[in-house]
Amino acid sequence: MGTEKVSKLLFRLSAPSIIGMLVYAFYNVVDTIFIGRALGEESVSGIGGLVIAFPIHMLAMGIAIGLGIGGSSIVSRALGSKELHKAEKALGTVFFLGIFLGFAYSFTGLFFLESLLKIFGATPGIMPYARAYLEIIMAGSAVFTLGIATEDLVRAEGNARYAMFGMIFGAGLNIILDPIFIFWLDMGVRGAAIATVLSQLAATVFLLRYFLSGKSSVVFKPELLVPDMTISKELAVIGIGPFIIEASNSTMMIFVNNALATYGGDVSIAAFGIIHRLLMLIFLPLLGISFGLQPIVGYNYGAKQFSRVAESVKVALMVSTLFSLPGFLLMFFFPEPIIQIFSSDPELTAAGARAMKIVVLILPFIGFQLVGTTVFQALGKPVPAFVLSLARQILFLLPLVLILPRFYGLDGVWAAFPISDFLACGLAAGMMWREYRKYKNKEKQKN
Repeated sequence: MGTEKVSKLLFRLSAPSIIGMLVYAFYNVVDTIFIGRALGEESVSGIGGLVIAFPIHMLAMGIAIGLGIGGSSIVSRALGSKELHKAEKALGTVFFLGIFLGFAYSFTGLFFLESLLKIFGATPGIMPYARAYLEIIMAGSAVFTLGIATEDLVRAEGNARYAMFGMIFGAGLNIILDPIFIFWLDMGVRGAAIATVLSQLAATVFLLRYFLSGKSSVVFKPELLVPDMTISKELAVIGIGPFIIEASNSTMMIFVNNALATYGGDVSIAAFGIIHRLLMLIFLPLLGISFGLQPIVGYNYGAKQFSRVAESVKVALMVSTLFSLPGFLLMFFFPEPIIQIFSSDPELTAAGARAMKIVVLILPFIGFQLVGTTVFQALGKPVPAFVLSLARQILFLLPLVLILPRFYGLDGVWAAFPISDFLACGLAAGMMWREYRKYKNKEKQKN
């Protein structure tokens, strides 16, 4: 950590996460292509249904991420201090809460499903498809919460490669099952949802097997499947931040979807769904780079090797920019052919192409926000990290989505995205520069 060439170290630590994230993002893109092609003339409503369902599904993912991050923090610290029994109790508590909270979310969500869909912007044309998809996804919420939390625990236990294989296995199986359920069994969006739940179930079993096989440092024991109150409180304290971020993102989607429905209709919602899936191909691997950067920054900051911290941040920013640049060029200069991969609807192609060229304007620089958030997390400064985590979606995008369409209509909705990206990246760059100058001044004073 303190001596290896930064670029090689960053690649070695980031590669498993990048591959796993890229496969997951690719599955989401393929899922949307299958739905668009299967429904033909109804592709706009089908893709729109996925768009409306996604942020509701992400609330369950937020619960899982909060559990996973909280649990992995406790497990890794317990292993470091040789408190094996505490690590085992944390494992059992996460498993119990993952199942319990997953089922609680399922029952609550299914009971209020139609009201939720209306709140998140479902129009009469989109509603049947969103409902058909989300009924299945909601029923499998416990599978998602347990699986995602377990993946974080495997990574915390020191086996990032096994966690990566679990993600690849689930996403790969989903891609195989999608055409079977969507086309062969002619189940449309419902078939896509069934394929997703079954794939996640298989991935969850694969990940659980790690803790049941005896190969892990922390072995699951059935008698530990009882929540420990002390550990549960610690989980809540650590995991509440990531959950709030995911919940905030879902809340933001309420305003985006409703603005698109008001100013552009079903076609605009479907166009946003396609653009969002494509952007995940870039955002999620950049998140993988951030995962690799965090331990490098944390270790060298602790070792007071501040110049190495600065070098690692510089390399991460360069890699992030180079990684996002090809995606920007493709989406900006060839939007029509890309949209046509998802649907042959001419209205969707025209609307999606126009929107895509606006939305991606600041895409090459989006790594600044992700890297900035990671840097402050690694430095142990939760307040600036939390601010940067919410900057793009909540502090900037949400107000812009509410204000700009009043003056510019649908173009105002699309313009809100690059403007919020620009502001968030600028804020991150400014905060990192200020932190860098602070440590440079300290070094000058020492000399």
